[in-house]
Amino acid sequence: MRFAEMTAPEIRGIDRDRAVLVAPIAACEQHSGHLPVITDAVLVGAVADGLEAARPDRVLLLPVQWLGASEHHLPFGGTLTATLPTYEQMLIEILTPPLRDGFRRVLLLNGHGGNIDPLHVALRRLDAAFPDAVLTGAAYWELAAGEIAALCEGPRKSMGHACEIETSMMMHLRPDLVREDRIRDDPSPGVAPEGLFHAVDFGRRTERGAVGYPSYASAEKGGKMLEAIVPKVVEAADRVLEMPVG
Repeated sequence: MRFAEMTAPEIRGIDRDRAVLVAPIAACEQHSGHLPVITDAVLVGAVADGLEAARPDRVLLLPVQWLGASEHHLPFGGTLTATLPTYEQMLIEILTPPLRDGFRRVLLLNGHGGNIDPLHVALRRLDAAFPDAVLTGAAYWELAAGEIAALCEGPRKSMGHACEIETSMMMHLRPDLVREDRIRDDPSPGVAPEGLFHAVDFGRRTERGAVGYPSYASAEKGGKMLEAIVPKVVEAADRVLEMPVG
């Protein structure tokens, strides 16, 4: 079920006890020299489409929210962003109307790393307002971390930025938007001990605005990654549907 393609009476007729509201969230930001700024929206949109296709009578899919919390990408230009407090509030305001309308299970499906912190805070604030609802969220790469790692051939086995994973999936989904002649690795060596969060923008963290090894990317690998990710996201949605409300 696609929220944007339904009428208000059709949405009103959905059985709230059998549905999970899925809100894909992304960003419009620089992705080094070889990927378009809309990459995150393309990727999370494809994962969300796969989820809705697998559970068409149980998933109510909202349109992809393309604006994200991307201030840390501003040094490279090519970036649109909301501030962290604004983005947190925006997530709350997107989800409040359907929660008031009786939907009681929510999955925020994230496609951008900078959205993770405001996503968590927004869900905590919504929990205070809607204590009878099941309010969940995750980045798609977190739900399929093992499957993605098994497909990576470069030194980095986890999601970076404009990396082997994102570049492969874009090669599969939108090869017309990938500037293959501009692909350059950008390892972004960490200086902080493992487990220690280091707040630093991309201008100081990277040379080209990427994190990872896009030179290892391929369209075939991107298709395999998408095929591996969607079932894990479906599993997560199924768990949300099984969780008790009230």
